[in-house]
Amino acid sequence: MTKRTGNRRQSGQPTISDVAREAHCSPMTVSRVINGEDNVRAETRERVLEAIAKLKYTPNSAARSLAGASQLSAALLYSNPSANYLSEILMGSLEQARLNNLSLLVERCEYGVDEEAVVRRLAESGIDGFIVPSPLCDEQPLLDMLRRLRVRAVLIGAGRAEPHHSAVMIDDYQAAYDMTAYIISLGHKRVGFIIGNPHQTASGQRLAGFLDAMAAAGLEVPETMLAQGFFTYRSGIAAAQKLLDQTEPPTAIFASNDDMAAATVAMAQRRHLDVPADLTVCGFDDTAIASTVWPELTTIRQPIQDISRKALELLANELKAARAGRSPKPTHITLDYSLVKRQSHAAPGLARGAARKRLTK
Repeated sequence: MTKRTGNRRQSGQPTISDVAREAHCSPMTVSRVINGEDNVRAETRERVLEAIAKLKYTPNSAARSLAGASQLSAALLYSNPSANYLSEILMGSLEQARLNNLSLLVERCEYGVDEEAVVRRLAESGIDGFIVPSPLCDEQPLLDMLRRLRVRAVLIGAGRAEPHHSAVMIDDYQAAYDMTAYIISLGHKRVGFIIGNPHQTASGQRLAGFLDAMAAAGLEVPETMLAQGFFTYRSGIAAAQKLLDQTEPPTAIFASNDDMAAATVAMAQRRHLDVPADLTVCGFDDTAIASTVWPELTTIRQPIQDISRKALELLANELKAARAGRSPKPTHITLDYSLVKRQSHAAPGLARGAARKRLTK
């Protein structure tokens, strides 16, 4: 019989009980989250996913020990400042790993610090393949290392096709173009834009889509209408403050992700501005925060869970083909996005008029 210390395996690997204790829930609830079941509250699911990432719990470790070396293994790397984005990635990945009988390890990398050391260690330990979401998927030295080590990798949200690795993404440029065109169609001419992390390809694609849509409408974008963010809530606060501090502030702000858009709503409310009567705010991704802030965000829905599921499926198929002696070429898949209209947008003049009518009733 295997001895346990507390509820942790003798090997030091965390158990489902460890995850449950960290997330303040039952092991059954953790199991439901891992299996992708719907009957778990959103806040509980998020706690479980955070605990899995923190403890580096491998959900399929028990099945792997039974299957022996025949079971394929993968590592999901993460270094994303948005907990909402990471939660969506985890939910899709854990579910698909179970369906593909793939042992999945969740491993944190410090962006620009130790990701290469982490990948080398995991590859040398026998991990068969990697799932690499943004921003790590834009680290060319990391991608070159994966190629040199001859391990399979699928990139998530890369913004562009990389010739040596498979990738699943959306058309960030066109999505941002479409959102900007919609904002313009409401009657806005002074539109501010909060740029994402400058080191990520998707940030540049979204900025380009915004600028081209404004140009197509004959609208200028002075430097004062652009503010640098880093896909974090805190950076969104600073960027929104810069945009709203102007003598002629924008009537609409389009942020490169939902975290920064939610921060913009908070900054507007601090200044006693009504969203959307005084300011239209739109985001990108449609993560959980988009529908938990008030007003709920109009945003671009990037199907993050579907993207991560497809990435796991791609990787599993490539690993199985490689084990059978085949060498499949990299596959690049672009999934559809959609513009989700909620309560954070309005025509500038009409919104103020509607607000005045409500006050006079």
